[in-house]
Amino acid sequence: MSVASFLKEKHSTAFSFEVLPPLRGNNIETLFESVKRLMHFAPAYINITTHRTDVVYREVSPGVFQRTTERKRPGTVAIAAVLKSRFGVATVPHVICSGFSPIELENELIDLSYLGITDLLVLRGDKAKGDSRYLPEQGEYHHAVELCNQVSRFNRGELIDGAEHNLLSGAFSFGVAGYPEKHEEAMNIETDIEHLKAKVDAGAEYIVTQMFFDNAKYFDFVSRCRAAGIVVPIIPGLKPLTSLTQQALLPKTFHIDLPMELSSEFRKCKDNEQVKALGVEWATMQARELKAAGVPSIHFYSMNAVASIEQIAKNVY
Repeated sequence: MSVASFLKEKHSTAFSFEVLPPLRGNNIETLFESVKRLMHFAPAYINITTHRTDVVYREVSPGVFQRTTERKRPGTVAIAAVLKSRFGVATVPHVICSGFSPIELENELIDLSYLGITDLLVLRGDKAKGDSRYLPEQGEYHHAVELCNQVSRFNRGELIDGAEHNLLSGAFSFGVAGYPEKHEEAMNIETDIEHLKAKVDAGAEYIVTQMFFDNAKYFDFVSRCRAAGIVVPIIPGLKPLTSLTQQALLPKTFHIDLPMELSSEFRKCKDNEQVKALGVEWATMQARELKAAGVPSIHFYSMNAVASIEQIAKNVY
C-alpha cells in the first residue's frame, strides 16, 4: 500500500518522521540508532531528505580557480533502500528540482523503480548557496509542478527522449509541500494555494506542511485549501524547539511566526535544556490537539531533535 493510500484510509493518527542523510564521509550508524529509537512508535513511513548539488570554486594555484560541484549529504536513494530493508518500514525519499537536470531526475526515478521504492515527496528544493533567490541552472526546472508532471509522465511510461518504458515496480505515488504561513516567495496566501492546487492537479496525492507552531494557522490553511478545491490529505509537520539560537533562526530561515505565548516562554529560557523542555511541552500540546482533530498523521522534523520527538511520541501515542 502506498503512503497516499494509507493516509486516505480511516485509522488513528499515525506517526512519521524525517531524517537527513549523514554528511559526506560520516558513517550511517548514528542514523540507524536515531531511527531505532523512534521505531518503538510504529512509524507509518520515514522521509529521507535530498540535498542539492552546489557549484563551488576551489583555488588550485595562486589566482587560478577550478569550478566543481559537491553534495554535502549524498545517499538519499541508498538510505531509503537500506532503511526499508533494515526496519521494514515504508520510506519516502525526497526528489527535488534544485541542482538536478530532468535527465538526472529521470535516472533517479529509474533507480528507485529498481529498488521497489515508489513513494516520493516532490519538492523544488532550496536555492543555491550564496544566492539571494532561487535561480535554476540552464535546463533545470523552475517549479515543483514541473517535476510533478515529469513523474506523472514517467508513470504513463513516457521518458524524456520520447522512448517508452515499462514500470518496474508500479506507478510512483507522491506528495508535495504546503505552507500554512505561505511560501516565502509567494505574493500572498491565495496565490500560494493556487500553485499548490496546480501540483495536486499534476498528480500529487497528499500534502505535508512546513513546520508551524500555531495550530490555528494549520486549521485555517486546511480550510483555505478545501475552499480552493484541494481534497487530498494535508499532513501537519511539527518540529520541537531545541536551542536558544532558534529564536531568530527559525523565523529567518523558514519565514514562520512563533505565537506570543510560546515566544514569551522561549525568552525566559536560560539554556538549551530549558528550551528542549519547552519544545517538548509545546509540541505535545500541538500534537494532542491535532490528534483530537483526527488528522491522518503527524509528521516530525527530527534534525537535532530525536530525543525530543521520542518524548513527544511517548506523551501522545
